[in-house]
Amino acid sequence: MSDEQALRADEDERGQLDAELLERREAALARVVKFGDPVLKSKASPVSGFGPELRAEVERMIEIMRDSMGVGLAATQLGVLRRVLVFQAGADAEPTALVNPEVEWLSGEITLAEEGCLSLPGVSMDVERPLHARVGGLDMDGDPMRIEASGLEARVLQHEIDHLDGVLILDHAPREQRKGALRALREGGSYSPQTADEAEDGGEHREPKQTA
Repeated sequence: MSDEQALRADEDERGQLDAELLERREAALARVVKFGDPVLKSKASPVSGFGPELRAEVERMIEIMRDSMGVGLAATQLGVLRRVLVFQAGADAEPTALVNPEVEWLSGEITLAEEGCLSLPGVSMDVERPLHARVGGLDMDGDPMRIEASGLEARVLQHEIDHLDGVLILDHAPREQRKGALRALREGGSYSPQTADEAEDGGEHREPKQTA
């Protein structure tokens, strides 16, 4: 096989892999509850039973989170009103499940970052959150666990706990961004602060990344 043939075969293999990943992502996203479903504005109930059923639920959540290329997922996003979340803040991080999570402490240092949401397809917006957080809860066996988080991990945990309390990034967004995001959701379009600014300047409108 010549170098050119080998390169073409490698490109074909990558294209096939990309198509498979895209297909898996679309299938995973189809299982995520989307904006407009009242479950997203409902508060989840604490988990009282631990065992194989909970473990299977967590494994399903991790699979959907990974396939959808998200960094976190709350049970309410799958239509399950139980206080369970999973997260993986980084490609090299291990996926972690947290049951009955509660924020124990938040730092006074606040950061602004653009967040997306698997339940708000095509939409992202600026959200202010504490840079550091301490979150307590239980693992899948019902044993206590505590997470000291900073940066992206702290943001993801706060985002997912918000979901369990019926709070969306729309509820944190500046008024103008909220209006733009709601318009995009109604029309099936996309919105992000960056693309909104580019659109005003005549720039190209790009699809924002989805996160959790």
